[in-house]
Amino acid sequence: MEPKKNPKKDLNKKSFLFFQIGLALMLGVSLIMIEWKTYDKEAIDTGTVNLNLLDEEDVPITEMQKTPPPPPPPPPAPEVIEVVEDDSDVEEVEIESTETTQEEVIEVEEVEEVEEEIGDVPFSVIESVPVFPGCEQYDTNDERKKCMSQKISKFVNDNFNKDLGSDLGLSGINRVYVQFKINKNGEIVNVRARAPHPRLQTEGERVIKKLPKMKPGKQRGQSVGVLYSLPITFQVQD
Repeated sequence: MEPKKNPKKDLNKKSFLFFQIGLALMLGVSLIMIEWKTYDKEAIDTGTVNLNLLDEEDVPITEMQKTPPPPPPPPPAPEVIEVVEDDSDVEEVEIESTETTQEEVIEVEEVEEVEEEIGDVPFSVIESVPVFPGCEQYDTNDERKKCMSQKISKFVNDNFNKDLGSDLGLSGINRVYVQFKINKNGEIVNVRARAPHPRLQTEGERVIKKLPKMKPGKQRGQSVGVLYSLPITFQVQD
């Protein structure tokens, strides 16, 4: 006996697919119903404004005040014209001419030349270096600079108290920096010293003040003050 149903048309084979489609549709409908929102018509504010409830604002009426124009200025006083008779004498004013002729010579007094004063000049750039006693034999500026530096170093080495460092409890190499000026007269002024101990500072100033008077330095032909710096270095034996 042959079956009445066509085996190719059997829907039982796709029942599981139909079940999944139906389940998805039901889940979608359930979700839409859960998220669906409804509102009461009375609770909805349509944003309508009742103009009858507004208070009428009284607008003050302002009047434009007209400012009167300023009064016109008084008319100028009429000029008084004095009538002079023909017979009366009228004083005439003579106007002297200010023009000069080539014949007129104006005497000009002699103009006194004021020499510009030059300030203090460092020893390294001075045009004519101060002459230390014993350096007169040299002619060039470089030779006199070298001679002066040697003479000052020897003078300080001979007169500086080298035992002062050991008396103060110092050790090793010590330095005293001294600055001074050789003024326009060749004298030693404005002596200043810097040292690790006040007594060394005083000793450095004392020695420099004993330097002999020199022939002053010159800049552009003028006697000027010359600034000089000298480091005094000595070593204390332990």
